[in-house]
Amino acid sequence: MIKRFTAALSLMVFTVAVPVMLALQPANPGQDGFVPISELPESEKLPAAPFLISAYVILWLIAMFYIWTIWRRVNTLEGEFRTLEQRSKGRPR
Repeated sequence: MIKRFTAALSLMVFTVAVPVMLALQPANPGQDGFVPISELPESEKLPAAPFLISAYVILWLIAMFYIWTIWRRVNTLEGEFRTLEQRSKGRPR
């Protein structure tokens, strides 16, 4: 009973304490507010296209590798099934 009470009390404290602690944190001093990207200097801008294309290329390479490994496993199983079928044809039932 005491364990349950302690667990419930600690859960209530954490559900109240965590948001309060996050609200009390000071604001990031380096961030004064919203700055439109058109007003940023060129050294601060990152083009999104290379990152997006790289992510898609990596994703497609992983997908193709996975499909290739499944294809190899299926071919191996088909070969084993053919071997078992040939062995079972020679044996009487």
